[in-house]
Amino acid sequence: MSDGGSDEEQTAAMPMEEGSNSSGSTRKGCDPLSQTQRSKLQHRRARINQQINKEMRMRAGAENLFRATTNHKVKETVALELSFVNSNLQLLKEELEELNSNMEAYQTESEAVNVPMIPLGLKETKEVDLSVPLKDFICEHYGEDGSQYEKEIRELMDLRQAMRTPSRNEAGLELLMEYYNQLYFLDHRFFPPNKTLGVHFHWYDSLTGVPSCQRALAFEKGSVLFNIGALHTQIGARQDRSSIPGIDCAIDAFQKAAGALNYLKENFSNAPSLDMSAASLCMLVRLMIAQVQECVFERVLLLQEGHFTSHLQVAQEAARVSDVYSLVLHTMAQPLVKDYVPFSWATMVQVKTEHFRALSHYYAAIALCDHAQSTEQDDGAGEKALGQLHVRELEGLSLSDLLHNPEERRRLGKAHLRRAVIRHEESMRLHGLCKILRKMDILQEVLCFTHKRSLDKYSSIDREDDFFETAEAPDIHSQTQQKPDIKMPDFSTVTVTDIFQRLGPLSVFSAKNRWGPQRHVHLVRSEGGLGLTLRGDSPVLITSVEAGLREGDYIVSVSGTDSKWAKHAEVVQALKSCSDRGVELSVITLLTQELQPERRSVLMLLSGDKENACQRNQGTARGRGSLLTWTRKKGGGGGGGGATKRPGSTFSLPFGNLRESEALY
Repeated sequence: MSDGGSDEEQTAAMPMEEGSNSSGSTRKGCDPLSQTQRSKLQHRRARINQQINKEMRMRAGAENLFRATTNHKVKETVALELSFVNSNLQLLKEELEELNSNMEAYQTESEAVNVPMIPLGLKETKEVDLSVPLKDFICEHYGEDGSQYEKEIRELMDLRQAMRTPSRNEAGLELLMEYYNQLYFLDHRFFPPNKTLGVHFHWYDSLTGVPSCQRALAFEKGSVLFNIGALHTQIGARQDRSSIPGIDCAIDAFQKAAGALNYLKENFSNAPSLDMSAASLCMLVRLMIAQVQECVFERVLLLQEGHFTSHLQVAQEAARVSDVYSLVLHTMAQPLVKDYVPFSWATMVQVKTEHFRALSHYYAAIALCDHAQSTEQDDGAGEKALGQLHVRELEGLSLSDLLHNPEERRRLGKAHLRRAVIRHEESMRLHGLCKILRKMDILQEVLCFTHKRSLDKYSSIDREDDFFETAEAPDIHSQTQQKPDIKMPDFSTVTVTDIFQRLGPLSVFSAKNRWGPQRHVHLVRSEGGLGLTLRGDSPVLITSVEAGLREGDYIVSVSGTDSKWAKHAEVVQALKSCSDRGVELSVITLLTQELQPERRSVLMLLSGDKENACQRNQGTARGRGSLLTWTRKKGGGGGGGGATKRPGSTFSLPFGNLRESEALY
């Protein structure tokens, strides 16, 4: 992984060479050993994940031995070993938490002073060898030699390896989306509804490092989708928010992160890891929305015109940010999330809640003390804005009298400044409680600057002859000019071609369809022609029968030339141009539920056929059990689970261009 300055240099997108295979991917991941802040962080995280996995296996073995043995001396030895293992696990988890709390590596390198954002680290995964399972399935299910698809298998594995280390830019997002879209085809090609491929997908929890292993492809899809959301958070955190374009990019990135995580929450259930549980995802979505609201405040602050009403708008925007972070803090306190969220995250959210509440009172005071004169000729706009500022009406003077009485404005402004100073001090106190946040110099600089600014303003309007006790300022009514929008992932932005398209159109050659063994039929032209009637495209369907053929057979080759993807006219022309010696057709028949048992008995008779022998061996060696303990929700979206056609997928529909039946003479 790479950090801010090096991602563009190690771009994951490489231009497609002219004349290269359009179905292949040329995208590459970043160098995981590159000596940058972000790569070092990710490399250390991967190492700790492996150590945690090792310690957990040792603990599981020790616990099994402790339960099984009746020897007291062995029990004492195992109990001592368990205490050491648990201590090591606790130290490793604390180290991983510190890495996950390291926000500075993901922040912008700009000299602008902004409150840091909270990014998500990517989920780590182990390498998966798909070669043998895919070859076996091609042999068993499709009746072809799996070794002929080594190029496609290698391309898929290279794509998976690359997506483990995406660059922190648009190219990295495209890499993850390309692999996610390929999983749609992989699911339909190699994962039957009631059977698993036998491939184990290993992923680590993004926050705790606890390993999870599933044979369900849904786990792989969900983990990649989580990383799409996490990468958006890293892109948002790195933006220079001292300018409007940078703020807009950050808003867009955090809204897309919220959309990806929300899509994951709504479409998948029974997650094997806590980071993808509904409670955690709900917290993360709210955290992303809060960070969007914070960016909106920064945008309003940059665009303010420096008059009375604009300062009141800034005050209400700051109050809105505080309210949203308060909701995030409430979500983090829920039972399933409380012990899972890093302490530094919860503290940062508390700090921001207090910090932005203080800013709301500060800007209200600035409007009252420094800019009230701008309301004299505003046709009542200032009075209206002031009437909407507080959650309760002011007692005593009317709004009009307040605006025209400098002394009353000063007293109310002083009351707001007093609350601002108290809130700033509370945010600094909370900041000091967290060792990790104390190391973040930029955060401490922001908190100290805003606190000193409020103190200086309070001192400038405080008078020695002010014998009135400072009243309690009302709370600021939160309001925003731009509500955050959750942007769902648009997978159609990255169009991919099925890597295994040589197997044939997905409408026919999929894992859910079953067909009999391929048959070879030799046809000779007679006075009446070949006597065939065809229809449809890719592959062409036979609708009238000749000797050795069945109605509904699909033509997969003509005279040894593959015709799975051939158009209707192409097959017709090939048959019409055959010589007097005839033409050799290879056909298959799709099996209904009643005909499928017949297929096994037919295969048993073809003992001399190498491919069919491989089918028999694999059929007896592989069980029908399923460990789909992590499934899609009912009614969920098609993109995440592959239940429906997802935008960006390119495949042919059954009989893509139906034509009138054509007889051949």
